[in-house]
Amino acid sequence: METSFNEELLKTNQIEVTCKQCGAKLVYAPGTTKLKCEYCGTENEIHIEPTIIEEMDYVQFIHKHRDTLPKHQISTVRCNACGAQTTLENNVVSELCPFCGSVLIVKNTEIQNVIKPWSILPFKIDAKKAFEHFQKWLSKLWFAPNDLKKYATQQKQLKGMYIPYWTYDSQTITRYHGMRGDDYTTTETYTTVQNGKTVTKTRTVVRTRWTPVSGTVYVNFDDVLVIASKSLPLKYTNKLEPWNLHELLPFDEKFLSGFRTETYQIDVKEGFEIGKEKMNNIIRQAIRQDIGGDHQQITSMNVQYNNITFKHILLPIWISAYRYKKKVYRFLVNGQTGKVQGERPYSWIKIMLAILLTIAIIGIIVYFAK
Repeated sequence: METSFNEELLKTNQIEVTCKQCGAKLVYAPGTTKLKCEYCGTENEIHIEPTIIEEMDYVQFIHKHRDTLPKHQISTVRCNACGAQTTLENNVVSELCPFCGSVLIVKNTEIQNVIKPWSILPFKIDAKKAFEHFQKWLSKLWFAPNDLKKYATQQKQLKGMYIPYWTYDSQTITRYHGMRGDDYTTTETYTTVQNGKTVTKTRTVVRTRWTPVSGTVYVNFDDVLVIASKSLPLKYTNKLEPWNLHELLPFDEKFLSGFRTETYQIDVKEGFEIGKEKMNNIIRQAIRQDIGGDHQQITSMNVQYNNITFKHILLPIWISAYRYKKKVYRFLVNGQTGKVQGERPYSWIKIMLAILLTIAIIGIIVYFAK
């Protein structure tokens, strides 16, 4: 659906709301719709307007309204090591990059005008709960270096980040050509040598009969999710899914209080190209089902994308970046479900000791078995 294109410019870095009781900063309390004072416990309700989260017409945006979409102005710092651009809390003078663990040069801040998010999925689990999931995940890692195990006692290593995503809707019509393979059994004769003599035998074999096919499939897509960040490994962010996007709320900067955000590095047009690949994988499945038979080959497919809409959203992820021998390992916790994904280094010393111990045990068993 088409939305309003009035220019909106909000000059802000990280919203800061102070406690009326003690003057301390209020931060968003995960799993609620409240801002909470960490010192005296005062809570302020975040007023949420009953607003329908509408999506924007993609074609109109690309050709007419790209420069008039509501934006907000934020101050970000770029990491010289991994290139991530993130916000910082006010008055921070020293910080590590949550994506790679490098020291951020806070003076290298820049002001950016970025598309204002439509909606936000607030953190549902807090740092303590996320860290419990993280500890459980770490405890299952075999042959991990001792440095890594130290993370099991350092909750401060986890950083709450709102990561930018695009979602796309589209109705698709796909015309295809391919081949349908149907298996059938037949009997064939063959010769073999048996007891020094050549004999003729029969056997049943499975063969495939191929038939040219063509057709049309119709597949509708809703909320195809594309991460707009290049700072996190896709194979892990994809495994953080599924997200319950029905819990999305209209964007309110108060949800950002106490957390950090990353600006998008993939724009809406590039994001749609990535989204089309996701759609095409599902379309291929629909084509194979439409072809039927025991085997399918798709020789060509012509996809038409209609009624394309999109929206810009922020999703919550707890992130910990770990440097080990000059290589970065990232650990991610879904801020809604607690699902953990991540990279891990191996301790080759522990692996070699385990191999030597195994060899020693086998040697002892063999020795006493004689």
